[in-house]
Amino acid sequence: MEDDAPVIYGLEFQARALTPQTAETDAIRFLVGTQSLRYDNQIHIIDFDDENNIINKNVLLHQVGEIWHISTSPADKGVLATCYNKTSDSKVMTCAAVWRMPKELESGSHESPDDSSSNAQTLELLCHLDNTAHGNMACVMWEPMGDGKKIISLADNNILLWDLQESSDKAVLSSSAALEGKGQLKFTSGRWSPHHNCTQIATANDTTVRGWDTRSMRQIYCIENAHGQLVRDLDFNPNKQYYLASCGDDCKVKFWDTRNVTEPVKTLEEHSHWVWNVRYNHSHDQLILTGSSDSRVILSNMVSISSEPFGHMVDDDELSDQEDQHQEEKIKEPLQDSVIATYEEHEDSVYAVEWSSADPWLFASLSYDGRLVINRVPRALKYHILL
Repeated sequence: MEDDAPVIYGLEFQARALTPQTAETDAIRFLVGTQSLRYDNQIHIIDFDDENNIINKNVLLHQVGEIWHISTSPADKGVLATCYNKTSDSKVMTCAAVWRMPKELESGSHESPDDSSSNAQTLELLCHLDNTAHGNMACVMWEPMGDGKKIISLADNNILLWDLQESSDKAVLSSSAALEGKGQLKFTSGRWSPHHNCTQIATANDTTVRGWDTRSMRQIYCIENAHGQLVRDLDFNPNKQYYLASCGDDCKVKFWDTRNVTEPVKTLEEHSHWVWNVRYNHSHDQLILTGSSDSRVILSNMVSISSEPFGHMVDDDELSDQEDQHQEEKIKEPLQDSVIATYEEHEDSVYAVEWSSADPWLFASLSYDGRLVINRVPRALKYHILL
């Protein structure tokens, strides 16, 4: 099988929630949450065996409702959080909870049971993130570099910072903040910055992106009208502390320097419908992944605003005089941004794209019809970046 060929896995249910297993840095593993109104919902643990190009899966039952968002602990392979719909008194509420998967499934297992549907295991509930007073949960974020004990949830117009107790079976609300303003303000998504000692988060509501300091729970910057329509997703550059990407229903992806938010540093206009997701590569921050309801996944090379806008610096001792001169000329010239590849394996809206935590060259995308596609960065580009 050709190295760059996609690997496709089909779930029998609709799905929109995808996450890599953040604490797993050896095995390539993703978790997918389903959205079914008629059946028990499931979390599919997808282990990708890249030597043989095959997917092994395990299924966990998530009996409380349709999964809208899923995230994993950065410190504990067995712990994850979901946001899910629950119907009570004919009202639908979106709740959030922290779960533990069965011990034997915690690390990448490469045995796929013959018929996993018949022996699906259940998740152990560790605690609910009680949102009765705060509204519907949009997402749950773990402190990126933390011990897995601090999480933030966004509920309607509230930011809630939780401390998980030692065994994670209790969540204590340690501080919160609310969006003030006219109308029905609601957060759509948020990201916790890995920089500034993890004291900052960014949130999206309507067309606005805001930065918050988690110590004071005060707003530190505000990008009004960041997009012409609803902002869907955000991500921080892992190597440049002030750089933030946003995407939205105006079909655009924008890159911001949070020290000066009057204008985006760059704008990408490659999608023809809403952009649901934007993700920076964890190791090579020029690689940007986006997924859209135009059914496409686009991999872009935003090298001009990356941490290496002039390419890798070459050691002087290795160059002859002629090469030296050529190299210096090359170094002064920033590299060009470009679309590397457009992936068209999906036939439905792509609601999620994620890089693997274990392999920087590998990513997964998920469309609403339950199709999960695993792709690799094209080999030629990989070597171009590395060499």
